[in-house]
Amino acid sequence: MDIIKLIRSIPIFGDLDEDEIKKIGEIGINRRYTKNGIVFLEEEEGAALFIITSGKVKVVRTDDEGREVILSILGEGDFFGEMAILDGLPRSATVVSIDQSELFMIHRRDFLHLIEKSPQVAVSLLRELTRRLRKSDEQIKSLSLKDAVGRVANVILQLADDSGKIKKGQVVIPDFPLQQDLANMAGTSRETISRTIHQFIREGLLEQRGNTIVITNFEKFKSTYS
Repeated sequence: MDIIKLIRSIPIFGDLDEDEIKKIGEIGINRRYTKNGIVFLEEEEGAALFIITSGKVKVVRTDDEGREVILSILGEGDFFGEMAILDGLPRSATVVSIDQSELFMIHRRDFLHLIEKSPQVAVSLLRELTRRLRKSDEQIKSLSLKDAVGRVANVILQLADDSGKIKKGQVVIPDFPLQQDLANMAGTSRETISRTIHQFIREGLLEQRGNTIVITNFEKFKSTYS
């Protein structure tokens, strides 16, 4: 992975010039994680921002009964850990690698120095935080107001938005998460996930090709369940 090219593609760094982007590439550190490796734990001190250069991670919290709740699944080009490096408070969630992953880590002191020198990074970061907040609001609304089928559909739409590829009205979602991970995202059981996905397939709304899911008519699916 060309780290300079990756940094340039990330929205919060989009307004930086070439020299500033190269400097970020020089101050960051590459870290590798095996499958199910813990990047950091909830309540740990937030000492770095992470950019995913390869692989995927899941952002999780544990409820009062010890069950895992997946807040989001992030892939190549996504970043996380920005809240703790801004306010200096402990991490608000645990991050675990889903498969073998490589992350580019920028220490808090270096990132704060970058913001001081380049205020446009702070503006872009605020824009991204606002987008994530709106997305979280939609998740909360789905979990609180929709039935199980609606929650599963909402998770599929979320994955389509995050990693789907649109082609001729269809959306292809590669590397579709495991059913248990989907259940942890939708706040339901693995059995409900399996039953609902098969229902969508029977209705012609979805197609399954190995570990890839295709939304056959994205606009119809979205209008029905969003």
